[in-house]
Amino acid sequence: MKFLEKHPMIMIVIGIIGISLSAIFVKYSEALSVVTAAYRLLWTVVLMTPVVLGKKEIRRELAGSDKKTVALCAVSGIFLALHFTSWFESLNQTSVASSTAIVCTEVIWVALGFCVFLKGRLSKAAVGSIAVTVAGSLLIALSDYSAGGNHLAGDGLALAAAVFSAVYTLIGREARKHMSTTVYTYIVYVFCALALCISTAVSGLSFTGYGAASVVVGLLLAVFSTLLGHSIFSWCLKFLSPSFVSASKLCEPVVAAVFAAVLFAEIPAILAVAGGFVTIGGVLLYSRVESHSEAQEKT
Repeated sequence: MKFLEKHPMIMIVIGIIGISLSAIFVKYSEALSVVTAAYRLLWTVVLMTPVVLGKKEIRRELAGSDKKTVALCAVSGIFLALHFTSWFESLNQTSVASSTAIVCTEVIWVALGFCVFLKGRLSKAAVGSIAVTVAGSLLIALSDYSAGGNHLAGDGLALAAAVFSAVYTLIGREARKHMSTTVYTYIVYVFCALALCISTAVSGLSFTGYGAASVVVGLLLAVFSTLLGHSIFSWCLKFLSPSFVSASKLCEPVVAAVFAAVLFAEIPAILAVAGGFVTIGGVLLYSRVESHSEAQEKT
């Protein structure tokens, strides 16, 4: 572990690969989107439970959690469930490249939500970066509209997934003020899993009958995309700047698109590629603007 602390970039690379594999794993699942998401979260909870319950200080914090904060975690978990369901369905209807690029606009929706609901302010540079991101997303949509089929609907679902993820993040900012990362994520994942299971049951869908491969996909998503993906980025925040960690996540659409091209022969159109780069560029620009603003506030 000391070696990794001295070389955190190794963990960044592992994290990028982990989150980039998420879209690829989903493509191999034969289960419905909500069921695949339920598999992922159930496996995540199963894997995290021994760690959470195995440490006395974490058990104590979990037992003493404030009811209001737990309620926030529950709402956060519901929006995370909506995010997974809509994004997984998006991957069934459009390309990996388009879907992942649009989902990466989450940070833009977080910024807008911060302004609308938390009375925050955006600089002119931030507004400009948002405009660039929107323009990139429109290029992707235009490319997919020309391609016909359900691609445009898939883009819409990816956009919805980004918005749901933004709400989950905004709620998490408030809940995280009162609890550790481990306890927060565990409670959120539990409620997310419950929401997905209830949604599946209420819809009259079956949890079984999709083959062992779909269950394995859920496990792979839990291990690589959740624990070796998002959790690693949280760990990297101890050794690298938040702006760098956030920017590194923007490699996901590119890496995922390469995987998709090799494994599924998904070669995006030139307009979609251009839109993807413009979208990622806009998000990266906003990340830098935000980082600069934070640095000014500290001085």
